[in-house]
Amino acid sequence: MANTIYTEARRLFLEGGINWLTDDIKAMLVDADAYSLNVDSHKYLSDIPTSARVTPGVLLTGKSTEGGAADANDVTFSSVSGPTAEAILLYRDTGSESTSNLIVWLDTATGLPITPNGGDIIVTWDNGVNKIFRL
Repeated sequence: MANTIYTEARRLFLEGGINWLTDDIKAMLVDADAYSLNVDSHKYLSDIPTSARVTPGVLLTGKSTEGGAADANDVTFSSVSGPTAEAILLYRDTGSESTSNLIVWLDTATGLPITPNGGDIIVTWDNGVNKIFRL
């Protein structure tokens, strides 16, 4: 599947339920072989099996929304080991997996898939007009 915004996240953005600039937004590497993507029915981090989570979530910093595009500083996942990561998941962290909203599934980013080797993995977001994603 191509990069996509979860259906519930679209609704929440339109209704003011997710604020890109002020909410705690995190990125996570995901093993797509251990997770069946369903952007229409999956809403929360609890919908992502723990076996599919290659890394814990890393907080995005330096977020911006210029031109309707979500952007942030590049992300470093430290000392990553485990299965191959085929996707990057962005979610709003509320402190509870059952209320932490899934936002974006990115599986066509440069460098994906990536096989962890115990070292750091740096995700460099696109600097084009769409940045991480665009509404």
